[in-house]
Amino acid sequence: MSPIVKKKGEKFTLSGKYLLFILTILCTGLIVLTLYTDYISRPLSVIAGRIVVPMQEGISYVGSSLSGRSEELVHIRDLLAENERLRSQIDQLTIENTMYKQDRYELTNLRDLYDLDAQYDDYEKIGARIIARDPGNWFHSFTINKGYEDGLEVDMNIMAGSGLVGRITKVGPNWSKVITIIADNSYLSGQVLATEDTLIVSGNLELYADGVVEFEQLKDNADRVVIGDKIVTSNISNKYLPGILIGYITSINRDANNLTKSGRLTPAVDFERLDIVLVILELKQEIEE
Repeated sequence: MSPIVKKKGEKFTLSGKYLLFILTILCTGLIVLTLYTDYISRPLSVIAGRIVVPMQEGISYVGSSLSGRSEELVHIRDLLAENERLRSQIDQLTIENTMYKQDRYELTNLRDLYDLDAQYDDYEKIGARIIARDPGNWFHSFTINKGYEDGLEVDMNIMAGSGLVGRITKVGPNWSKVITIIADNSYLSGQVLATEDTLIVSGNLELYADGVVEFEQLKDNADRVVIGDKIVTSNISNKYLPGILIGYITSINRDANNLTKSGRLTPAVDFERLDIVLVILELKQEIEE
């Protein structure tokens, strides 16, 4: 019987078993052809090289990029954490350095006060800290944290640095107001330590912009007073105890009357950097009595 069955008026058909046989023969032939020749594999390799390999390379590149990006993000996260830690460490070191500078500054002031206390050991003294000051560029006047509960009284002398600062003008229970010798309305009697010639020291805030104050009524007919001489409080001062350093002469001029001299002196105290002071717990009147 013929494998092709076709009746009149019907479509062409092929029996299933013959179709399977044909396909088997075809597949077997292709297998043999593939094993012993490159007639089929070569075009397939070309196609794979043109399509599959670039796709694999692209996928590999994307994977590598994503992996590298992930590593970068991890590295950036670690850097940010390290930066935050270092910033916190810097802040802590800055605070410690500031505290160290403050402690060193206060230690220097305390050492200066200790030396000043030893220099004027004849007077009983108490330390006090400045807690307020009047507006202005310098310490024209200020308030300290000690008052009559600590034994302070009006006109008690104030020292700091290397010498005289001023005197108390008002006293409260735990505070006192101080007027300095550089204030415009401040006058005190002084004398040249080397010659004992007397003079009057007057405050002048405008002059203190150049670091000096005025003196006048110096009687020095023998011309013994020279620049650099020390000026101290005199015995005839009615407010200040004697022998406290006021400053150093920086200029001398003969007055028009040709009898007295005037000039300028540099105070022994840096009034721009006052912090801790010494209060002498004695009054001039008590000393005189």
